[in-house]
Amino acid sequence: LPSMRTPTAMIVGLVLCPCGLLLTLTGTLAPKWRQVSLVPDQPIEVVWEQGIWDICRERQSTHDRLCGQADELGYFEQVPVRVAQGLMPSSLVLTLVGLVVAALGVRCWQPEPRHLVAGVAGLVLLLSGLMSLVPSSWYTQELWALPAPPGSTLGVGYSLVLSYLGSCLEILGGLALALSFHHCCKE
Repeated sequence: LPSMRTPTAMIVGLVLCPCGLLLTLTGTLAPKWRQVSLVPDQPIEVVWEQGIWDICRERQSTHDRLCGQADELGYFEQVPVRVAQGLMPSSLVLTLVGLVVAALGVRCWQPEPRHLVAGVAGLVLLLSGLMSLVPSSWYTQELWALPAPPGSTLGVGYSLVLSYLGSCLEILGGLALALSFHHCCKE
């Protein structure tokens, strides 16, 4: 008699990967990969928030934010930013594909899960997590080398942190689903 329980590794993968998708999506869209403060010739409370798509200027005392600022220093032309602009959306699409394949492999409407399909989904999700981890890591490595006004203070923004966390959750979820291959080998 087949067991009617979904394997724990599959459940873990199906919980972690959508959480990773949401974090990575937020990290990709929000304009705060890097925070530039104490900009010369600007009030001390003005902070520039640089993302991979937009640059915003925020006055911290009133929380007035104005996005769509001009890129006078060539920030968007830098290779780590361009790579992030390509790999982050690609990773999001690949994560969606992996989740669809995982839904087909994990038993929801059938008596037994399809371990091979779930394992392939795990590999796809693992790859998508690596695809978002690469630009996040590279951007962090080059954070202080990217152009900024001289004399300003640079800091890591929350979008970069969310991208890291989302990548790690996708990698862990993908690994959990890839454990389904073990069941295929036993058969």
